[in-house]
Amino acid sequence: MSELKGRINSFESFALVDGPGVRYCVFLQGCRMRCKYCHNPETWANEGGTELTSEELLKKVTRYRNYWSEDGGVTVSGGEPLLQLDFLTEFLTLCKAEGINTCVDTSGNPFSMEPEYLERFDKLMAVTDLFMLDLKEIEPDKHKELTGQPNSNILEMAKYLSDNGKDMWIRHVLVPGLTDDEDGLKKTADFIKSLKTVKKVEVLPYHTLGLSKWEKLGIPYPLDGVHVPSEELVCKAEEILGADKHSN
Repeated sequence: MSELKGRINSFESFALVDGPGVRYCVFLQGCRMRCKYCHNPETWANEGGTELTSEELLKKVTRYRNYWSEDGGVTVSGGEPLLQLDFLTEFLTLCKAEGINTCVDTSGNPFSMEPEYLERFDKLMAVTDLFMLDLKEIEPDKHKELTGQPNSNILEMAKYLSDNGKDMWIRHVLVPGLTDDEDGLKKTADFIKSLKTVKKVEVLPYHTLGLSKWEKLGIPYPLDGVHVPSEELVCKAEEILGADKHSN
């Protein structure tokens, strides 16, 4: 293996909502998106975090392997893990060599259909069992307003994963007044139905648990005053998207 080092923000050794079973979740540093509801703004900067080689990270991760049972494994999240594509691929290659189930939790923002990028991305696909893809907003203008970034390449990534037979979980964060309009949800549902490899759809109700992080970093919180969605609103979104029912 190379001496390539990844920048890691944090770890969660007993994650229950980041893929199937019990997961060891690695949060990488760096993200280009500036989602108005982000609960990990401390991961935005490319600098900082703990630097580890893929072998060093594997040693850290496998200490907890007894917790995973046969259903669990390792999930790499962020930030945006695709910003560290080569390190991510190298690390998950080591995981697969150890027989570990692998998952990438991504918003898809760095994805590109350029041949050079696809050559690298194909190597990642070969060692990834599941992609959890956040579809934040289907309308291009609304997506850019919400995240600061376009979404055309994100939708291309979903299609590419589908065309290449890679399993996906689709996630949608439900924010009252932003991502809950019925027309947008129906368009999102139609897009999801066009994909062949979606194994699960989840509606994630907006919450304010990350607000203290924005305040600590001195970043004005753009959704001040926005309330969490009602149970009725969440259930309606789940029905439209054909999502798994969330637990209270």
